[in-house]
Formats: sequence, C-alpha cells, structure tokens
Amino acid sequence: MPSDKPITLAAVTGAHGVTGEVRLKLFGEGVAALKRYRAFNDSSLTLKKVRDDNKGGAIARFAEVTDRNAAEALRGTALTISRDDLPPLAEGEYYHADLIGLAAVSDAGVALGEVVKVENFGAGDVLEIERPAAGGEKAKRFMVPMTETAVPEWNAERVVVSAQFIV
Repeated sequence: MPSDKPITLAAVTGAHGVTGEVRLKLFGEGVAALKRYRAFNDSSLTLKKVRDDNKGGAIARFAEVTDRNAAEALRGTALTISRDDLPPLAEGEYYHADLIGLAAVSDAGVALGEVVKVENFGAGDVLEIERPAAGGEKAKRFMVPMTETAVPEWNAERVVVSAQFIV
C-alpha cells in the first residue's frame, strides 16, 4: 500500500537538559527502529545519537540543534521519513500509517466510517473507527481488534469488520 505521505516515527515532546537534546515520544518499535534512520523531515534534521529514556520514549541529539532554546523550539515537531525508506512488508503485515484513513465496512458491505487511529495497548493492534455524525448527534467512535476474526479482510481501500465486533 505505498503512499507518498511521509511516515511519522516520533514526535519531539520538549528539551532535555541544556545542550540541545530533545525528548521523543516514539510511534515505531522503539529506539532500535529509530536508530535505523539518520535523516528526518526531508533531511532537515540529522540524528547524531539516540538513547532509551527507560519510560517508553527516547532522548535524541540532532546535529542542527545545539542548545536548549533550539531544542525547545522543536516541541511538537513530528519526525518523519519517506514511505520508500521503510523496509518491505511480508504477507499479512502492515504499517499503521497505511490503515489510518481507510474506509471501514461491515462484512455485509454496510459503510461504518473511517479508521482514525491504530493503538497497541500490549495485546495487539486495535483499530479506532469513527462513525460519521448522523441525526444531529456527534460522530461516534468504536474500537476493533486487528485480528483475523474481527477484521477478516483489508486492502488499500478499506477494512472489513465482522458484524459481531460492530458497536
């Protein structure tokens, strides 16, 4: 499901110390996955070093960031790479970014909404699907485990959700 949309691997949450290091919230598979890449955001940020913060995030140093003020200015910056830089996927594998934005339909073909988020709370991936607002009510969201039973089929256009998992 290749796309030209950049893939976000982490986000800067703030400065760390006074020498230009930043704290990162990781969206990939940890520090090891982030270390595979040297350049982010169309090569505007060059990773010099990164280490685990032992809290689920990371501490990083970029060549272009030399003091706390510059580090603090990056707060909220997403660290992205090109989709082409990611390793190829095996059959049945997916990147979260490929699922977000897909239409969700029931196994009977009824439109359910759109995948707006993919979470992993430790037991596997979970899709968050938003139903559109209807009848003057707000849009509603529900979650579905990304398992073969709950999502028997998915492709570049849609995910199919088994009726027993529709809320």
